[in-house]
Amino acid sequence: MWEFVGDRYRQILFASWQHFSLVVQCLILATVIAVVLAALVYRSKSLASVANSVSAIGLTIPSFALIGLLIAPVGFGVAPAVIVVSFFATLPILRNAIVGLNGIDPGVVESARGIGMSRFRAWATVELPLAWPVILAGVRVSAQMVMGIAAVAAYALGPGLGGFIFSGLSRLGGANALESVAVGVIGVIILALILDLILVGIGRLTTPRGIRV
Repeated sequence: MWEFVGDRYRQILFASWQHFSLVVQCLILATVIAVVLAALVYRSKSLASVANSVSAIGLTIPSFALIGLLIAPVGFGVAPAVIVVSFFATLPILRNAIVGLNGIDPGVVESARGIGMSRFRAWATVELPLAWPVILAGVRVSAQMVMGIAAVAAYALGPGLGGFIFSGLSRLGGANALESVAVGVIGVIILALILDLILVGIGRLTTPRGIRV
C-alpha cells in the first residue's frame, strides 16, 4: 500500500485537488441556486411544498444512472460531473433554505419593514442572516453527500479520485487493484472531513454571535 502511494503520490495529490475543487465549486453554485429558489417560493405554501417534493424525489435518483443518461447529450468529461454534483448538492440546501426562511418570526420581518426597509433589503439583511445557520447545515449535508457522488462521476471520465476506484474495480484480482480502490475511498473520506472542518469555520465566521447554536 505504502509503495503504491509512494510511487503515485503526485498523481494522487493532483486527483485529490481536482476532486476537492469540483465539489467546492459545485457546492457554491448549488448554494446560490438553492437560496434563490427558496427566496422565490418560501412565502407560498404550495410552491414550497412543490420544491420540497422535487427535492425529495430528486434525492431518490441514482447518481450513477443520471451520469449515464447525461453522457449522450453532454458527452464525457467535466460537464456531466458538474451537472450531477451540482444537482444533488442543490437538493438538501433547498430544503433547509425553505425551512430556515419559514422559521423566522413574522414579527421580526414586520419590524424591519416598519422602519422603512424594502422587501428585498429586509430579506437580505434580516431574514437571510437569521436563516443562515439552517442553510449552512444543509450545505454541510450536501458537501458530505456529493463528495462521494463526485467519485461516481469518474464513470463519465470526470476529474477526481473516482478514477482510482473505477480503475481498481475493473482490475479486481490484478496487481494493485485493491490498493487503487483503497486510495480512492480513503482519499474521499479525508477530503470530506477537511471540507466539513472548513464549513464549520465558515459557519463560525458568518453566523451572527447571537444566533449561533
